[in-house]
Amino acid sequence: MNWHTKAFSELTTTELYKLLKARTDVFVVEQNCAYPELDNYDQESMHLYLEEEDEIVALVRMIPAGNKYTEASIGRVMVVNKFRGKGYARKVMEKALQFIAEEWKESGIKIQAQEYLKAFYQSLGFKQVTEPYLDDGILHIDMIWESK
Repeated sequence: MNWHTKAFSELTTTELYKLLKARTDVFVVEQNCAYPELDNYDQESMHLYLEEEDEIVALVRMIPAGNKYTEASIGRVMVVNKFRGKGYARKVMEKALQFIAEEWKESGIKIQAQEYLKAFYQSLGFKQVTEPYLDDGILHIDMIWESK
């Protein structure tokens, strides 16, 4: 398995296609949620993903501060269905937190989390900062992580 961290401009067309296909398969098809998956944040983001034998396993998108939120942000957190239950979500999130703290020197990170994953994100140090709200038909909460 290989970890990759790439800016949008560093992704090959094949890599970009695989990332977008994986995201669409999970967030649009699997969750039965029609929404604008391509939202114009990818171009400014760093894309962190795990690949096994040319197949996406897990990924996140890291958005620099001042783009989507005042804080840096992590989004599009996902693990492909057949790889779930093996700890990859935690690993990809830990790598993203480390990258943002060390490379971008950011001390705060904001996420828009699906509410049912609240305990998972809390276990990584995130704190809920909003009441639950519907976004594209799915309950979400905003959460903040702050370095110690």
